[in-house]
Amino acid sequence: MSNLLKKWNQLSLVKRIFVGLVIGIILAVVIPETAKPVVILGSLFVGALKAIAPILVFFLVMSAISQHKNGHQTNMKSIIILYLVGTFLAGFVAVIASFIFPVSLTLASGVESIAAPGGITEVLKTLLMNIVDNPVKALFNANYIGILSWAILLGFALRNAPDTTKTMLSNFSDAVSQMVRWVINFAPLGIMGLVFDSIATSGIESLLSYGQLLAVLIGCMLFVALVINPIIAFMMMRKNPYPLVFKCLRESGITAFFTRSSAANIPVNMSLCEKLGLDKDTYSVSIPLGATINMAGAAVTISVLTLAAVHTLGIQVDIPTAIILSVLSAVSACGASGVAGGSLLLIPLACSLFGIPNEMAMQVVGVGFIVGVLQDSFETSLNSSTDVLFTAVAEFAEWRKQGKEIVINK
Repeated sequence: MSNLLKKWNQLSLVKRIFVGLVIGIILAVVIPETAKPVVILGSLFVGALKAIAPILVFFLVMSAISQHKNGHQTNMKSIIILYLVGTFLAGFVAVIASFIFPVSLTLASGVESIAAPGGITEVLKTLLMNIVDNPVKALFNANYIGILSWAILLGFALRNAPDTTKTMLSNFSDAVSQMVRWVINFAPLGIMGLVFDSIATSGIESLLSYGQLLAVLIGCMLFVALVINPIIAFMMMRKNPYPLVFKCLRESGITAFFTRSSAANIPVNMSLCEKLGLDKDTYSVSIPLGATINMAGAAVTISVLTLAAVHTLGIQVDIPTAIILSVLSAVSACGASGVAGGSLLLIPLACSLFGIPNEMAMQVVGVGFIVGVLQDSFETSLNSSTDVLFTAVAEFAEWRKQGKEIVINK
């Protein structure tokens, strides 16, 4: 048994996750009723990650900023620009695809009770109020915008603190990171439970009636991941971007696909940045920030589902309005929460651009929840892997300017 465990631990996390994935599928297909208790493994895994992630973000950001030395260069400006450009282009791709492949919806019912933002003013107000949220409440509710704002402020306030205080913060940060690594080791069991639950509960057959909608959604996300993002990366690095793109998708995207939470995938991204040899002062801030505002997948979801509603209702859309939708979807996506389904409740906001009433828009949200098993998984995978990709691209671009060699281990 000890030899078996040793060999198991020697496998890479991705391979162990694949084993858990296969076992979960087999159990869901062969003995769904008997194996039903394995669902708790998925709930425990995601619950543990979601519980520890806010604390990890708080201490990592606060510690990184407090220990930043004057004159030490970071690439945060470039990373934020990449986040915003990438999110806008994702929304634009989704708009173009929706014109080329128009989708009609069979609207669901019974979703009117879900509360959604009433307008862009309400979304912006919520964002600003989240920034000044009570820090304890922000940690309790996993309000990552509030966590980031207080961690940044505390980090700056502690820059002149004694070295002993900074060492204590660093120790706390390392301890929480170690706890996260322990949780991540249970990812294969957790993903086995998650994939079992998805297949046993929804089944693949239930998604067939929404095949065209899913094809457009997933096709846009894959196009962004495999074409748009590599083009952006190449323009910055002047080097073949695909080894880096595939590494990010493999090591970050796969776990995000199953956890369906950008926030819960922060620890995985931090570990990947460390493997890539990136500057900790930069990625300890950019990764949590990316989980909050870098939402290319959410921009795709908002644009595609909104234009599907527009096509279903026979509303004519001109080019200027389509461009406005791209911008609106990007802005809305930045306000989407980093948890499963976070982008769907922003669809009514985009629908309001075309005069679609809220009752009808909420039915579109209902359709979003129906296809969410696959849509949200692909969306989160794109969002989370892009956090690492753009963080790495910004730093590698600086390396290129300095004449350093860029080496990406496969």
